Amino acid sequence: MTERRELTFDDVLRNAGVREAQSRLERLTPDPATLPPSERERGGGCGSGSCGCAKGPSNTLLDKPLDRRGALGAMLGALAVTTQAVGACAPTSMESDEEREAKLLAQEEYFKGNYRLMTPEERAETVARLERLAELRGDGDVSIRTDGAVPGVMYGYAFNISKCKGFRNCVEACIHENNLDRTSDRQYIRIFEKPNGESINDLEHADATFGHEVPAEGHYYLGTQCFQCANPPCVYVCPVQATWQEPDGIVVVDYDWCIGCRYCMAACPYWARRFNWAEPEVPAEELNPRQHYLGNRARKKGVVEKCTYCIQRTREGRLPACAEACPTGARVFGNILDPDSEIRWVLENKQVFRLKEDLGTEPRFWYFMD
Repeated sequence: MTERRELTFDDVLRNAGVREAQSRLERLTPDPATLPPSERERGGGCGSGSCGCAKGPSNTLLDKPLDRRGALGAMLGALAVTTQAVGACAPTSMESDEEREAKLLAQEEYFKGNYRLMTPEERAETVARLERLAELRGDGDVSIRTDGAVPGVMYGYAFNISKCKGFRNCVEACIHENNLDRTSDRQYIRIFEKPNGESINDLEHADATFGHEVPAEGHYYLGTQCFQCANPPCVYVCPVQATWQEPDGIVVVDYDWCIGCRYCMAACPYWARRFNWAEPEVPAEELNPRQHYLGNRARKKGVVEKCTYCIQRTREGRLPACAEACPTGARVFGNILDPDSEIRWVLENKQVFRLKEDLGTEPRFWYFMD
């Protein structure tokens, strides 16, 4: 694992845009010289301190040396003050109470620290904030879990090429379970159709968009998704440690910490990560309200997302949606540390192989045939 790099205060300021927020506040503060004499004499109006707009002593936010957590906390306070001050200076507000609450909650969520560094209390506060935001957006009664990895569990997946017929029930189940963007036709799973005898490793030219009746004669089908590598290159290249591997082997992303640089996409040899070029859209009536903070909760524009083996399901002992939906039994999922599990039986009794074995990524996703 690479050494964690603490963000400098300049990094934080640049990413969060605090300087711009303070600059906007300064522009809203009138020059005392332009005030009427009566206002100057009694020190009233904006800039006097009576509405919170006055400039304080020189010991400002930008003067204080802070670590990352302290900086984020200080910025959150500064932005809250800025919002209140601008509201006080404005003669009227066109926003409703719920709109203002949603904006403040979104600001708090944006400026929080990395998920791995949060205390249990902070996680609970974050979840409450996200659930309230979902309610304000009209997403219904959303429940967001934060449960961690179960001790003694290491998830693995096996795909039986002999049984897959290309029906793509797994793709549809994944879309609905994980609240994937409908506008862009976002998919975590790809099912490739390949002529019999053609190598499994040549997927660059394989067809994953076939629209004809399946199974097609003389062809076989092969599925890909995130392989939850034991040696994940996507994790190592992330400059802000927004992605990491959990103790149960699932590689996750903290969407609030991702900066959208897409280094992880370039590093992944299995085409497993997806970038949100626009704000994801899911119809309210199709939204899955059972969510996990590191899984299928609402994502946003400008971040990367990926398959997490349906972390919201598997951490409560259920199968991923794709495995449950497969009508032919081609998908085998389970705990590879359990000697009595089906996945363990497959690994011990079938001739299994993995994609791009030579790269040393050690994917926990195997292929086999009957």
